[in-house]
Amino acid sequence: MSTPTHHGPSRGRPANAIPTPQAPPPDILRCASMELVVTDLAASRKFYAEVLGLVVTEEDESTIYLRSFEEFIHHNLVLRQGPVAAVAAFSYRVRSPEELDNAVAFYEELGCRVERRPEGFVKGIGDTVRVEDPLGFPYEFFYDVEHVERLAWRYDLYTPGALVRIDHFNQVTPDVPRAVAYAQDLGFRVTEDIRDEEGTVYAAWMRRKPTVHDTAMTGGDGPRMHHVAFATHEKHNIIAICDKLGALRMSNHIERGPGRHGVSNAFYLYLRDPDGHRVEIYTQDYYTGDPDNPIVTWDVHDNQRRDWWGNPVVPSWYTEASPVLDLDGNPQPLVARTDDSEMAVTIGADGFSYTREGHEGEGHDLPSWKQGEYKLGNQL
Repeated sequence: MSTPTHHGPSRGRPANAIPTPQAPPPDILRCASMELVVTDLAASRKFYAEVLGLVVTEEDESTIYLRSFEEFIHHNLVLRQGPVAAVAAFSYRVRSPEELDNAVAFYEELGCRVERRPEGFVKGIGDTVRVEDPLGFPYEFFYDVEHVERLAWRYDLYTPGALVRIDHFNQVTPDVPRAVAYAQDLGFRVTEDIRDEEGTVYAAWMRRKPTVHDTAMTGGDGPRMHHVAFATHEKHNIIAICDKLGALRMSNHIERGPGRHGVSNAFYLYLRDPDGHRVEIYTQDYYTGDPDNPIVTWDVHDNQRRDWWGNPVVPSWYTEASPVLDLDGNPQPLVARTDDSEMAVTIGADGFSYTREGHEGEGHDLPSWKQGEYKLGNQL
């Protein structure tokens, strides 16, 4: 039986790595918010506020700002009405206002498009820096915020499936090693990754706060957003969400799970919102804040990295993701994944198809219901 290995930080850089700027990167505290463009604001409000129980901080006819129960800043999720469902911003809070100047210098040195946007452009936060990063993702950085009531003690408002924090993003990109090197230059540290026997990295989980990740870089045609994740306190909160969706005859929104990941050790549930944006409900990962925290590496052939119980993954989880927008609001064009040695045998996201010892790479040896997943190999 294969088991994940533990080792110190890798210092290698791919040959095509994005140059490391001389300017210091902004000191990122944590992932803080995501801005989604949705095509039916009322339907999205029902899903996120009435079904999942996120708290509406503020809203108008075109935008809704929501937060989780333990949050004290204005919002963790922005829903904006628009013509195409997409992601407008992966938003990070930085340590001080001066870090916005560092963000400008860092990304201008990389030759990226950078915009300094004034206080009030996004309600509830001060001035921001938005960039089209070298991978094509729209990143936002901010410090000043409007404080709101932290509802951690408002048990009269809690639902059985209460979402208490925003936890992480997951980004789809065609060249994972290049993306990882860039994120490390930005100050992220790898906590877990997936590799083959030759050391090829298929996915990496990267953090600023002391948990498993604030974002993950996973392989596929990109740039796209695979999912945004919100944390609950315990497994039973996730079960309660499933029960509620069933009672509301909305179980079609459940894409995958519930289950437990090998990577991150977290209990999970994947949902699709009315526009198809993927939302993970996530709980019970682990502390990573020590400076010598070891990296956990998983064998790409180990199916338990994805689901600790060994369950196969629905094909949509590998092939579908949300487009991302440039700073003018236009969808970014996709760059295809081009690693031929990988393309022949993988189904995207984090590596190979469902395999067990004795069946590695041999799709015809798998039961028929698993062969169906394996045959998706050349579609990304």
